[in-house]
Amino acid sequence: MADHLFAILFILFISVAGLKLKSLTISGAIAAGFIGISIYTGFGYSGLVVLGIFFGSSSFWSKFKRDRKMSTSELLVKGDQRDAAQVLANGGVSALISIVHAFLPFEGSFAVYSASVAAANADTWASEIGTLSKKMPRMIFTLKKVKKGTSGAVSSLGTGAAFAGACLIGITAYAVFPLHEMDILLIVLFGFTGNLIDTVLGASVQVYYQCPVCGINTERYEHCQERSTKIRGFLNNDAVNFIAIFTASLLALLVY
Repeated sequence: MADHLFAILFILFISVAGLKLKSLTISGAIAAGFIGISIYTGFGYSGLVVLGIFFGSSSFWSKFKRDRKMSTSELLVKGDQRDAAQVLANGGVSALISIVHAFLPFEGSFAVYSASVAAANADTWASEIGTLSKKMPRMIFTLKKVKKGTSGAVSSLGTGAAFAGACLIGITAYAVFPLHEMDILLIVLFGFTGNLIDTVLGASVQVYYQCPVCGINTERYEHCQERSTKIRGFLNNDAVNFIAIFTASLLALLVY
């Protein structure tokens, strides 16, 4: 009982700390608390360690050289302070897997959970580190050069960051869960695959608008204090993130 109480207090402390550090909004802190408790219910402290590595490293990279990333703010709907929708988009699948495992343990649950976190971490690292590339990224389908921060664009730095982010979660999971060496490779593979799926969806079905005043293409439905015109897509960034992580986790589940 004491262990459970300590875990809950620890989760609440981390959520409040994220709020104080402006990594989370109020709604984001509440959602983070819900996800943390769900993961502790299914995977205990080991699950929290894997989640903590994701949250800590992602928060670090989102703050790292923020001034150099300001040029991408015109393209994005939200900033580096995550709200409930962003938190659930990145951690909702992991929480769902944890709850299912708590009541209906299944084969490969540790690896599937870790793959979901690896996918979220890979995508976040790709976005946050990739925008620091000195070269312009290219759209994944056309290879046309586009502005940094454009959904569906890739760069060598961002791709390398995605792989590194997935590797970090794979190694962490191996350290805290009863996994084999092959499981690390699979976690990294599905984590990186999640980032790739996110990129493909970002280039095809993610919604994009055009500002009627300045003409910029953006994820913002309002720009220059005017309503933007939709030019393609129907899913926002949060939906794309959730689907990519869910798909990567489902692939991992099918393998296991």
